[in-house]
Amino acid sequence: MRERIRARQYVMTLHAEEEMDNDGLTIYDVESVILTGEIIEQQRDRKSRERKYLVRGQTIDGEHTAVVVSKFGPTGKLVILTVYVE
Repeated sequence: MRERIRARQYVMTLHAEEEMDNDGLTIYDVESVILTGEIIEQQRDRKSRERKYLVRGQTIDGEHTAVVVSKFGPTGKLVILTVYVE
């Protein structure tokens, strides 16, 4: 995941962008969570059987803890599904 973030090989869903805006987060916060955080849970989608990863980490300013939910897409890019502040 960190490699994909560093190489800018990721996309965000519309839902993730909306949630990011609702919580006052920036794309830099999302990147920071993945680059500095750790996987706290893995889930498997019931229908597609794809793995989703919940990563908890610090926002860029270090003042908030946030969770990013992501998966690897069919092209190998990291897909950011949603994000929220804890």
